[in-house]
Amino acid sequence: MIAAQIKPTYFKSLTGIRAIAAIMIFVYHNRKYWKNDLHPELLRLCNEFNLGVQLFFVLSGFLIAKSYGAKPLQSFTTFISYFSQRIMRIMPLYWLLLTLYYLDAKFGNYHFSLLHYLLLQGFSSNLSLDAISQSWSLTVEMTFYAFAPFLFLLLEKKWTYLILFLGALIGIAVLSGILLHSFTGNPDGYFYPIDFVVMSTFAGQSLLFVAGMCLAKYSNYLENLPFKKHLSTIGSLGFVTTLFAIGYFQETRIDHGTNHWQGKLLFFIVLPLFIVFLFQGLITQRTYLQRFLSSKIMVLLGNASFAFYLIHISYVNLKIKSWVFFSDRNFILLWLVAIALYYGFEKPIYDWYRKKFSY
Repeated sequence: MIAAQIKPTYFKSLTGIRAIAAIMIFVYHNRKYWKNDLHPELLRLCNEFNLGVQLFFVLSGFLIAKSYGAKPLQSFTTFISYFSQRIMRIMPLYWLLLTLYYLDAKFGNYHFSLLHYLLLQGFSSNLSLDAISQSWSLTVEMTFYAFAPFLFLLLEKKWTYLILFLGALIGIAVLSGILLHSFTGNPDGYFYPIDFVVMSTFAGQSLLFVAGMCLAKYSNYLENLPFKKHLSTIGSLGFVTTLFAIGYFQETRIDHGTNHWQGKLLFFIVLPLFIVFLFQGLITQRTYLQRFLSSKIMVLLGNASFAFYLIHISYVNLKIKSWVFFSDRNFILLWLVAIALYYGFEKPIYDWYRKKFSY
């Protein structure tokens, strides 16, 4: 069973951490404009702030395991109900922004693509950054949602079954890309090259989600650690320190440490561990960090973080910049737009769907 002592009342802090992840990603995408003003070591750290996405991945693994476990596998109907809720949670806002993009003659110019509406472009290294470029991560998320109940079932049975399945999954993905490249040339780069599969698809990123699922299932073991009272501190400092360590494998000022095998080892083995420690501390302990992340402003920003993520670069950001541009690179304005989108579109649609088709 999922550990009972995790207190849902403390989940506000996990909403607040979403805002931190979104801000990290905003800083990452804008660091190039500040590179001449930043200390080289700070720039090195900011070069790895794209790994804020992995905070979202671990959090998704935890919340889906905590909320659903293997229950959606009870029947075909329950799985469809579960998956449709996941679709309605993230897709309507994405579809809205994608449609606006295609309707804008200066951007999509009416060249509608079913591939992008279905998020299938996220499996292609050449297409994954088209249109709403950050939507590649939505492909990863939706793939996880499809596999999540089965993954949790394997975790319930025996963790080695889960590891074997994930190994087979990435092997199939890599082999598919190689075969497509060998026989067709694979011009769009589906599941190719290998580094794309590892860093930009669910097959490669699955360990991050599984780390969150393990937190939901095995949190009682963390409560028995001798340093359990300091998990938030260890997790947060360990997370930042690991980003620094990954950054030291950058070969240029615009490189990423995760482009190199040493950085990848830290990314896949060390980083998830510290994220799990951080989340465990946030949901079981009253600390200054927990109180800050649970504050009204951080919960507000956390709730709007998905909208912010979808508009902070690409179409909406560029459109807003064509009308107005502030010295903070529209940071505050983008948050205001994100909050409006959350309360005016994202939340009402999801609330309506849950009320009408509750799972």
